[in-house]
Amino acid sequence: MPISGRSTIAEVEKGVQHILIDIIAKDSKVVNSLRNLVRHAYVTVQTTLRQLTEENEVNRDTYSLYFDFSASTRSIKPHQVLAINRAEGQKVLLVKLVIPTSTVAGFKASCQGQWVPRRGCPELVVKLFQAAIDEACSKRLLPMITREIRSNLTKSAEKASVDVFAQNLRRLLLTPPVRGKVVMGIDPGYKHGCKVAVTSSLGQVLETGVAYLHGNRGREESKKIVEMAKRHGCETLALGNGTACRETESILSKLITTKAFGHLNVMYCIVNEDGASVYSVSPEAQKEMPNLDPNLRSAVSIARRLQDPLVELVKIEPKHIGVGMYQHDIHDKFLKEALDGVVEECVSFVGIDLNVCSESLLRKIAGLNVTRAKKIIEYREKNGRFTNREQLLEIKGLGPKTYQQCAGFVRVRPGPTNSSTQSSVTDPTTSDDTVTRAGSKRKAVGSGRGNAKKRKTDVAPNPLDMTWIHPESYHIANKVLARADACASDIGTAVMKTKVQKLLQATSTGKLAKDLDVGEPTMKLILDGLQQPMGYDIRAEYDKPLFKQNLQSISDLSSGQELTGRVTNVTHFGAFVDIGVGRNGLIHISKMRQDFLKQGQPLGPGDKVVVRVLSIQRSEDESKARIGLELSRPVQ
Repeated sequence: MPISGRSTIAEVEKGVQHILIDIIAKDSKVVNSLRNLVRHAYVTVQTTLRQLTEENEVNRDTYSLYFDFSASTRSIKPHQVLAINRAEGQKVLLVKLVIPTSTVAGFKASCQGQWVPRRGCPELVVKLFQAAIDEACSKRLLPMITREIRSNLTKSAEKASVDVFAQNLRRLLLTPPVRGKVVMGIDPGYKHGCKVAVTSSLGQVLETGVAYLHGNRGREESKKIVEMAKRHGCETLALGNGTACRETESILSKLITTKAFGHLNVMYCIVNEDGASVYSVSPEAQKEMPNLDPNLRSAVSIARRLQDPLVELVKIEPKHIGVGMYQHDIHDKFLKEALDGVVEECVSFVGIDLNVCSESLLRKIAGLNVTRAKKIIEYREKNGRFTNREQLLEIKGLGPKTYQQCAGFVRVRPGPTNSSTQSSVTDPTTSDDTVTRAGSKRKAVGSGRGNAKKRKTDVAPNPLDMTWIHPESYHIANKVLARADACASDIGTAVMKTKVQKLLQATSTGKLAKDLDVGEPTMKLILDGLQQPMGYDIRAEYDKPLFKQNLQSISDLSSGQELTGRVTNVTHFGAFVDIGVGRNGLIHISKMRQDFLKQGQPLGPGDKVVVRVLSIQRSEDESKARIGLELSRPVQ
């Protein structure tokens, strides 16, 4: 009697074969056997150029390195995987994974040994099993393992890309601020002119405008820049690195060289403007600068990025800050989680001043969310400057646990309108009792908000609030002060440093920690906090922005020439360096002597380096020029 739907023997055999294929392809022992064989095989990724169309012709040159490319899955680099994936998506390349034929043959033999009976098996059954194994292997198992390998390669490459981005972003955010300077931010452009904004030393917008520097009116329009700088005594220019950057840089350089700014000692610095345009149309920018044209907001952002990169860059989504490697190919959620963590780490590492910080900066502090950050700003606007960390406890919704989380990352520094705080730091007659009482109150915070909470008018300034010492350790800090025969007003002064060093000559950090029943790392942090100058910024230990007064052209370069530059981006294959000639040079990973790197640490954005020019591939299109570099001296 024929099987339903199968009218011939051939159709029945085909049906049985399909059943066998399904059983074999889903067998866990078979799948694991294939995985194990492929894991030890020399599997390669191979690419070929697709037939060119109008759609992919525009991207052809970008991927020229990957035409007829071949690399083992064990040795292929993360940036190569991401580049190949992108080229495949743009229909420039055909990509295939090649598994050795010997590995496939060995797998089939293994399957036959598992599934084909060894003795007394009819020839038809053997034939059916062999055909099923061949079909399962070619149509089901090999495609599955190929997808799996490519997926794993992509995941590893994406993780590596995020790691590179995170490392670069961390270095960028920790670039030292340029404090106390009036800064002119310039967002360069051709057709719509260069947007210009002058900001005060506190980041307030003083003046904005547009200068059409490129064209017939260039000479006349450049006077706008000069007059604006003179009006505000501005000697620091922040030039965005976008379109028309180098042409604008050439004009600025000429103005400086010809003494157009008069007695002003003007210098300029190239600033990464990635994300400025995104920020300029964001709700946050609208709220911050409601009466300013979005195009001019980008110039303000560029100026403020030089004044304090951390404060300004936290307003922008990390993926829009161009210091990564193929970050736009990575899943948004994965990238955001990793990079938001870096931003929060950097903000906490540096610390923020409660009296000048923005809402976006507060949101990055441990324990503070959007709602709590808003309430802190509202409290400050209603009650005036904070004089004490403990005033945070007066804010509704910010309880003892939140206070405990965030208190160590905020500072309360004296300001122009905070005379009481200022006097408490500078008056040598200030008693230790103020600090001791404040410290004991903070110790009680964990046990009850009511005991610690006081009205603003009753809360005394505390010099320890200007340090990175956590309120939970204030009682220990006060004991250290007593042992050093110092008072709170000495914090951050040369007198304090002398007294602490004298104390450590009589005892060690470890012994002092043991005597006061605290961990040695905490004791070291307390000792450092007492000695650091008021307003100390840990970013000062990093390389400062690179200022320039003149310009070199790529035509001036020659092989063997030594130049000073600044690292702008780092990838797995090398570091890109701005050497001031309109095109970043590349230090290939093979040209980085390990003994030249600072304490063996990899290069990062902002690092100042001395490089030697190895090769120059010039082009009529400057964007296609290539400059090969090598580290010529140890990184300082």
